[in-house]
Amino acid sequence: MSTISFDTLSFTRKLRDAGFDERQAEAVVRVMADAQETLVTRDHFDAKLETLEVRLDAKIDKLSWMMGILIALAVANFAKRFL
Repeated sequence: MSTISFDTLSFTRKLRDAGFDERQAEAVVRVMADAQETLVTRDHFDAKLETLEVRLDAKIDKLSWMMGILIALAVANFAKRFL
């Protein structure tokens, strides 16, 4: 996954200007930098969604075959009993 870059020094300065002390500002910047490692990009999301769609289509195809067989068996059973 790709990460989003930002100017950590500028971010720290803005936090200090807003009233954070040095340790607090650095801690917030570290947390933000660490959190970016788990962000999902649009491309990654789309690729994962496509994978899930393919798997779902395969399961639906299998289910369709199973339902077709069950219906055929039910029709054959009905025909055998009543015809």
